[in-house]
Amino acid sequence: MSDTPLPPITAGIAPERFADKFAFTDSKCALLVFLFLLTVIGFALRTYELGRESLSEDELNKLRTVEEYRTNGLSGRNGEHPFLMKGLQTISTIGFENWNVAVGPALKVSEEAALRFPTALFGSLTIIVLFVLLRELFGTSIGLIAAGLYAVDPAAIGFDRIAKEDSFLLFFFLLGNFFWVRSQSVADRSEANWFRYCLFAAIAFGAMFASKYLPHILAVGVAYHTVLAFPVRKWRLGPRRWLIFLAVIGISFAVFNPTILIPQTWREILTFSTEKRIGHDAYEFMGELYRNQMTLWLAGVPWTFYYVFIVVKTPLITLALFLIGLPLMLKRWLGDGRFFMFFWALMWFMPFTFLGGKFTRYFTVAEPIVLIVAAVGFYFLTRWLTEKLLSATQLRCAIQTVLVVALISSSLFSSLSVAPYYRLHTNLMSGEPQAAGSYFPHDEFYDTSTRDIVERIAANARPNARIACETPYLFEHYARKIGRDDLIVISLSDKSKVTELEAGDFVAAARGRRYFSNSQYLSYLDSGLVPSAETMAGGVISARIYILDTASAEGLRELAR
Repeated sequence: MSDTPLPPITAGIAPERFADKFAFTDSKCALLVFLFLLTVIGFALRTYELGRESLSEDELNKLRTVEEYRTNGLSGRNGEHPFLMKGLQTISTIGFENWNVAVGPALKVSEEAALRFPTALFGSLTIIVLFVLLRELFGTSIGLIAAGLYAVDPAAIGFDRIAKEDSFLLFFFLLGNFFWVRSQSVADRSEANWFRYCLFAAIAFGAMFASKYLPHILAVGVAYHTVLAFPVRKWRLGPRRWLIFLAVIGISFAVFNPTILIPQTWREILTFSTEKRIGHDAYEFMGELYRNQMTLWLAGVPWTFYYVFIVVKTPLITLALFLIGLPLMLKRWLGDGRFFMFFWALMWFMPFTFLGGKFTRYFTVAEPIVLIVAAVGFYFLTRWLTEKLLSATQLRCAIQTVLVVALISSSLFSSLSVAPYYRLHTNLMSGEPQAAGSYFPHDEFYDTSTRDIVERIAANARPNARIACETPYLFEHYARKIGRDDLIVISLSDKSKVTELEAGDFVAAARGRRYFSNSQYLSYLDSGLVPSAETMAGGVISARIYILDTASAEGLRELAR
């Protein structure tokens, strides 16, 4: 491998500017087998007991939208979010219903798993798309290492197991930018048909916008083109091609998001953008409550939120390699790909650091950045060590292969240690093992035990008993599924409803559902009443169930007055 510096970008170098690679990636057959195995492992991890966790409140909204589509056709329900994912969820739900009719009880798929399957599938395919993009940017070895880390990373797996839009956004973002960067490669080789890759990119970007309304993310590729399209470069679109490119994005967006043409969708978007859909008044972060509202900026959830996430949720070896890789990303001999990474990080971290509304799932689009930087750190550290200590090429190749497998295996072990509750993974930087679920409880638990809570309450509840909780519609959904339509579910944040609680009623205190509006009730129960039951997830308590006696019911009523 050569250490000769690469020419500056003004010299018109092609995207294949960083061609050094580990020797074991020379075999195309071995490379394809390794990538295939990574994808299979990633898919297996993402679909393992996919229905174990209860639906979340957000996922229930998606399920109801699917039911709306099936009953009345396309509509603007849940229109603040684009159609693409919900359309795929509709297909998945129908498909697995037919599957369940054809197979025995042991092979049946739950409604939770059916709803989440498209996300898990696209999350698995992201492994391949991430590799081909990074192969264009940084070469085969770094691409393969980063794809391997993404396949088995607990945070990435956790994001890909919830029925939300972010995984689709990431997939099409990477796919679009693969075609975008490939158009650069082809143009710099003086091939006349390079613009067709721009059109493929435009189609993917349209699907990206049909996955989640996050338009500013397109600026990553635009900024990359602007920096690199010097006069001496052949990769320049010009006004006419830009117009065609944007027109194809618009057509693709409409095709993949037909509900945008329904007036109700625009009303839903307007309502959502004015923050009238905020259902709760706080987010619990590291044991403290903060108002979770985008327009509060630095007065909302702290700016440190996602940086803490990186520190406590990244496997330690990956975290160490990330720190090693950070300064290396500034090195000129890494090639033009470093500019793409810079714009990617800038366009994500700049707004999401300072916006006052935050959830960990938003980090789905930024998670690969951490893993790519770690892959760069690992690549250069391994290359330096093997070239410094070993002279035999075959031995060097063998050691490099072993180290790559060991790195991926270390993250795989982290994921397997918490499966299927991947979101609860924390590294040793977080403190004791009991720290799982204490940093971002809303997103770590994400209503995971609601089904278990309802089943336990239903087994002991008198007819027409009340259940006070923070997700009434979700509790009602699971109560109906077990035939307890008589149970009256109320919001613990609704003072007028809390004053109706009596002895024999229940309070379900789910982790991650503490707010300013219910904190005093939960503190009162925690200090004065022994839970009648507790539910567990990943070895930690996910919810406490209280049966009210006369004194505790009166105490709650008094606090609500």
